[in-house]
Amino acid sequence: MPRRKNMQLARIFGIRIGVSASWFVFLFLLIYWLSHEYFPEVMNGSQTTVYLIAVAGALGYFASLILHELGHALIARRQGIPIVGIDLWFLGGLSQMRREPASAREELKIAAAGPAVTLALFALCLGAIALLATSGTVSDVALTSTGGRTSPALALLGWLGFINALLFVFNVIPAFPLDGGRIARAVGWRVTGNRLRATRVAAQMGQAFAVLLAAGGLWLMVSYESFTGLWLMAIALLLWQSARSALLQTAVTARIEEVRVADVMDNQPVSIPASTAVTRALDEFLLRYGASWLPVVDLTGHFLGIAHRERAQTAQDAGEGWLTIDSVLEREDAAVMHVDEDRPLTDVLSLESLGRLGAVMAVDREGVLRGVITADQVRRALQAVFASGLTP
Repeated sequence: MPRRKNMQLARIFGIRIGVSASWFVFLFLLIYWLSHEYFPEVMNGSQTTVYLIAVAGALGYFASLILHELGHALIARRQGIPIVGIDLWFLGGLSQMRREPASAREELKIAAAGPAVTLALFALCLGAIALLATSGTVSDVALTSTGGRTSPALALLGWLGFINALLFVFNVIPAFPLDGGRIARAVGWRVTGNRLRATRVAAQMGQAFAVLLAAGGLWLMVSYESFTGLWLMAIALLLWQSARSALLQTAVTARIEEVRVADVMDNQPVSIPASTAVTRALDEFLLRYGASWLPVVDLTGHFLGIAHRERAQTAQDAGEGWLTIDSVLEREDAAVMHVDEDRPLTDVLSLESLGRLGAVMAVDREGVLRGVITADQVRRALQAVFASGLTP
């Protein structure tokens, strides 16, 4: 799914948690439904108590989503994949990784981590219910039975247990881009050794599931005039679009998988030696070449980071033009701004710096800068693919 513009809600373990405008709309609707339809049927308490539990239930739902996505993100980070952040929107959450998993094992670990966290949350809710509920009422509370009323605490635990069980079951369905689809892709990738084929099969399963989900939603709307049916159809549409995008991407990849970064890059890039003073770097490099940024290398040519003209100008205006350009580098993301020159061109497509900087640095296995590949060069390399027609 495409990355959405959002505002920062929090930062957990150094990972940015962002929310879109649609998240606030859904949060309001969820609180309204829980306070007017759901909790009044399953718990005892005043209107104020019901409302407070509804707010806690809505926030607990989104906390569960955050923990689910943190499961993906933290395992990905352990595999050496930098994390951009986690986005919450009206249909759930999405972990933004700077690159795709490089092996079936990485894919499997990352994909399984989210459902594992959700299953653990469900087990914790059941355990808490077992401790607090009277004998024989655990199943009623856990399944949010409307046959009787319970305490606010048990009603809240029942809701969180139920919603995490639902999230787990939905996510492990083997349909891409759901976690179950990614797990299926990892298994297929491991068995066949062919990631493209595994992705294609998982995406086709995703499209089939989207059709079934849409049909179920339409049946609910026609038979029961249920709003849930419309909701299921919206989810089905998004799943279909994501699965189709994956199929198109595999088609592109299959056409250009033999093209390497070295085949497309500019192999004579302009770079700034790290020991260059800021004033000289501005005059002789950034301003001379009309560049908003340039790569910086050490004495042996190893790529160190990006020197931005604006940052260098700020340093000079502050009377710090004598500092070396090395002191004003963008270093934090240096590891995700470059790619091995021998890697397939498709590896470049998933790097954030291609969109943010409009280019990716090409290095050899020792990290020595060998070239720069720009978005225009990538675009020209892809033109032939699209000109000849492309079907998933």
